Amino acid sequence: MNVRTVADLGPDDRRALFDRDAGVEAVRDDVRDIVSRVREEGDVAVREFCREFDGVEVGNLDVTDEAARAYEQLDDGTRAAIEDAAGNVREFHEAQLPGDWRREFSTGRELGRRFRPIERVGAYVPGGAAAYPSSALMSVIPAKVAGVEQVAVATPPADEMNPVTLAAIHAAGADRVYSVGGAQAIAAMAYGTETVDRAQKVVGPGNKWVTAAKAEVRGDVEIDFLAGPSELLVVADATANPAFVASDLLAQAEHDPNAAVALVTDDRDLAEAVAEEIDRQAEERDREDTIREALANDTGGLFVARSMSEAVLFAEEYAAEHLSIQADRDEELLDRIDSAGSVFLGPYTPVAAGDYASGTNHVLPTNGLAKLTGGLSVDTFLRSTTVQRLDRDALGDLEGTITTLAEAEGLEAHAESVRKRFGDGE
Repeated sequence: MNVRTVADLGPDDRRALFDRDAGVEAVRDDVRDIVSRVREEGDVAVREFCREFDGVEVGNLDVTDEAARAYEQLDDGTRAAIEDAAGNVREFHEAQLPGDWRREFSTGRELGRRFRPIERVGAYVPGGAAAYPSSALMSVIPAKVAGVEQVAVATPPADEMNPVTLAAIHAAGADRVYSVGGAQAIAAMAYGTETVDRAQKVVGPGNKWVTAAKAEVRGDVEIDFLAGPSELLVVADATANPAFVASDLLAQAEHDPNAAVALVTDDRDLAEAVAEEIDRQAEERDREDTIREALANDTGGLFVARSMSEAVLFAEEYAAEHLSIQADRDEELLDRIDSAGSVFLGPYTPVAAGDYASGTNHVLPTNGLAKLTGGLSVDTFLRSTTVQRLDRDALGDLEGTITTLAEAEGLEAHAESVRKRFGDGE
């Protein structure tokens, strides 16, 4: 990777870095056709797309029993790792559960909120080029912690489906498991088919086809957010270990050729050392071809800022899915950056820890959406209802305010509904 200077970036460079879409727009028309056919033809279209895109003849789309068997047959070491990670994810998300509350704000005026889970969720667990059992834990467990009654998972088909992914889906607590991937999976969960139950909300990460499909069905079904290929921005100073920084960038680059990985630092020597480490370490990685493609993307790179203040401005504008801060004053830098999906502080907090086992969620907003929303959480699966009770005196205290505003809006019946309770309208 070449080292560039932030101050020298031109308008095209900045658009590529800060207006990322991970190729989603390029496939929108094709995805629209896929979604339409699944909506109209159900299982028939799903099976046809499994043949076309995955090269698999799918018999029974429902593989719930197969997932249970995979869990039982898993080797002890892998099962223990899944359960350990699941326990950490569950513990972190249980800490997020809000409690219902109600209190008196003034005499006779009682207000509050209560929280209830949505009933049916569809979760997408990626497959294809790589298996993602961890995504099953991240998508299913928060929903079950929230109290969702039915969580169904769709994951891409294969002649031999990955047993670890299936086992993780089962361990996470999924109620249904479907062998279908890509845009067709999102459409099936959004609209339902003869086999796939219709969900009220569809969540989970995926490639550009999955992300485009979520954008297409949004409005007919709720979604979490558009979570595309992985992103990482490392903010570092001269104290950072270049080998650690390079290894983190490569770890995210191996996800997908469209992944976006970047470093911004105020130290040119560090940037050049990271570039050397990247080239050396990439040769040792099993997925070197995928990594090299991702490193060539114009959505990432190695950048030298004139100061850490300029690096902070770069990070805020980049609004990365994953933000790693490897610097002497990392807490001070964190206080100055608001937009990031998940933050990893210090040299011994690799993004891989959050990807798998620390307990935080790795389903996070990409393409700059961290400026607008956070990652998957228990809140994603809850709806809140406000509750209020007023006695006669409390309503009397508000009568003038309510009637004045109602009449200012031309809504005379609103004002009358208050006056009627005091005989003012008789």
